Amino acid sequence: MNKTDLIDHIAQQADISKAAAGRALDAVLNGVKGTLKKGGSVTLVGFGTFAVGKRAARTGRNPRTGDAIKIKAAKIPKFRPGKALKDALN
Repeated sequence: MNKTDLIDHIAQQADISKAAAGRALDAVLNGVKGTLKKGGSVTLVGFGTFAVGKRAARTGRNPRTGDAIKIKAAKIPKFRPGKALKDALN
């Protein structure tokens, strides 16, 4: 399922236009992005939690030359599924 399919699904389930569903989906995604950017977390009970993780700086290898390179530390998004989502899949 891609974004267009998800918008179609939202529009059908909520009985709203595709344009309204697209705006609603964009608003949700921007809210999650904004909260994570500030270092917070977003918890959707029964679905899961979006949070920010930290990846430490490390040394890697250039596959072409074999030279060691430094890889900077980074913040990465993480998702931990909720119990209801796990149960729905099993």
